[in-house]
Amino acid sequence: MKLAIVTAYPPSKVTLTEYGYHLVKHFRLQEEVDEIVLITDRTAEEKDLSFEEEGCKITVREAWDFNNYFSLFGILKTVRQTKPDAVLFNLQFLKFGDKKVPAALGLLAPFFCKIQGIPTISLIHNILEQVDLENAGITQNKILQKVYNFIGGMLTRFVLASDVVAVTISKYVTILEKKYKARNIALIPHGSFETPPEPDYSLPAGPKQVMAFGKFGTYKRVEVLIEAVEMIRKRSTEDIEIVIAGTDSPNTPAYLQEMAERYAHVPQLRFTGYVAEEDVPTIFGESAVAVFPYTSTTGSSGVLHQAGSYGKAVALPDLGDLGILVREEGYAGEFFEPNNTASLANAIQKILEDDAYRVALGKTNYKAACSLPMSEITKMYTDYFKAIRFKNLPEKLSLDSTIKQEELKPY
Repeated sequence: MKLAIVTAYPPSKVTLTEYGYHLVKHFRLQEEVDEIVLITDRTAEEKDLSFEEEGCKITVREAWDFNNYFSLFGILKTVRQTKPDAVLFNLQFLKFGDKKVPAALGLLAPFFCKIQGIPTISLIHNILEQVDLENAGITQNKILQKVYNFIGGMLTRFVLASDVVAVTISKYVTILEKKYKARNIALIPHGSFETPPEPDYSLPAGPKQVMAFGKFGTYKRVEVLIEAVEMIRKRSTEDIEIVIAGTDSPNTPAYLQEMAERYAHVPQLRFTGYVAEEDVPTIFGESAVAVFPYTSTTGSSGVLHQAGSYGKAVALPDLGDLGILVREEGYAGEFFEPNNTASLANAIQKILEDDAYRVALGKTNYKAACSLPMSEITKMYTDYFKAIRFKNLPEKLSLDSTIKQEELKPY
């Protein structure tokens, strides 16, 4: 099978870049895949294809740009030229831009691939019905929020034209089936990027690192984390370093620079900037706790899966999709109230001062991560593509038929 994957890809800073990297990394090892056509956004530097394992051929086609009005046409032109046997879209609603028109146009691509007769699966990491438009930095205007929801509903219908629409949280299945009467929704878990050997759960010498990872400024806010650690320092002898690992959200440029200036007086506060893929193990490996300073959620959390892969304790809000994900996939953490400095301080301090508890959380999260490696996730997608090809999809893709791949009988 010649598989086209439409995604942002390192060294891109566009959303879902890391997930795109790991999709490619594991699809290339699937025996059914002979070639991957990587249809990605343009970057000044070359794409990161430095994989250790031998795998199938990868052809890189840079076909679109964030916020470009012609991204849709670049993607469709590349699909016509490369003639893939199947197409996988790695999507969320701001995948192709944070401006209304280019973002909307890009989401039409699955529909046009499907009507050309190409087996098409769209993985959507969030649905507009579950996005807090104000906290996500899209708009605070209530009238505009209604307009966005209306347009979002129309765009969702175009994405639903795909042969299969994959979501990572069971609640999304229920919403899409109920609101849109869709019967092609498959629950395919997010999966864990890496499953390295089980760590020994020890920490490096020096201060205990309290780390947050991601794209910050909208619903991921570092103020509450910094102020929570400052609160702990006033009442504890723990030696703590704050590590902010990542970049600004596209919707909030210069946010982290503003935070660095505002909190310049805070000791042992480090902003790493962009974290390259090869540096991710070090960032997680050296941390004592991974913190999720979120005010809302917009889908499944890649950061939680990464933390689990490296056996890390986490402090997180019991909030929306994140709370559902923890319960469905077997993760564990110390919960705190969103945007509550005192509550977050208590959660972090409990983990830092109780080493046995920290290790127990890390072991639970490592076990959860190992139960859903990306190798199994990409196998699920491959099985669905085979089922589409042989016209053997179930009439309705229920939760059971998604998990029990043998029920698809694609052969």
